[in-house]
Amino acid sequence: MTDSQESSQSGWLLLIHQLPPKPDYLRVKIRRRLRQLGAAALRGSVYVLPDNDEAFEDFQWLAGEIRAEGGEAIVCRAEFLDGITEEEVQEMFSNAAATRLSSGSESVERVEPGRTWVTRRGVHVDRMASAWLIRRYLDPSPHFKFVPPRGYRAEPGELRFDMQPAEYTHEGELCTFQVLLKRFGLADTALAAIGEVVRDIDYKDGKHGRPETAGIAALVQSIAEAELTDAVRLERAAPLFDGLLSHYSAEQR
Repeated sequence: MTDSQESSQSGWLLLIHQLPPKPDYLRVKIRRRLRQLGAAALRGSVYVLPDNDEAFEDFQWLAGEIRAEGGEAIVCRAEFLDGITEEEVQEMFSNAAATRLSSGSESVERVEPGRTWVTRRGVHVDRMASAWLIRRYLDPSPHFKFVPPRGYRAEPGELRFDMQPAEYTHEGELCTFQVLLKRFGLADTALAAIGEVVRDIDYKDGKHGRPETAGIAALVQSIAEAELTDAVRLERAAPLFDGLLSHYSAEQR
């Protein structure tokens, strides 16, 4: 059975959305996410993916982000009866995938130093590691701000991470630390190894199975359980990730 036949038989999912005029970055963010998902633009703000469980979850997640920013979003299943054929939809989807592959990785992101980086209170492994990565590689003079997990509205110029909604947060199987590596083009193998450890501690599923993960998880938990402010937690965690970077870098020599 061909890919076209599979898609035709399984049907299609549509994301129909309308974004608020502000904030300005939202339109760019949603466009980027749709491109990452491989969705094809059907008409205006209507995007299509083949109907499967992964695509349904991706569209649901994205719709939630849009609504949280004050927009509107509907996810529905569709069968095309008039105006466009199944073959034309399949061709649109295939062309979108081909364009994504031929363009390679997306352009590497950069930020001006001294930005305010916002995340949830009670920082744990992914937020600790992401803050370390931000300070060491992305923004040498960041300002970290810790907010309640629900209901926070970003102020102009703020960058949110590891929360919902956020400019940088989980994407599918990737934790926030790994998303930052990808979006900022940090391809170092030692950082990738740290990302695997952070991801497995955060997701609690042992996907990468590194034997050191349990010990690192215990160290992170000891920091989280101490009577510390979030800022001090980040300070205490930084030497841990410095050590991991040295360790994994040495393994590559």
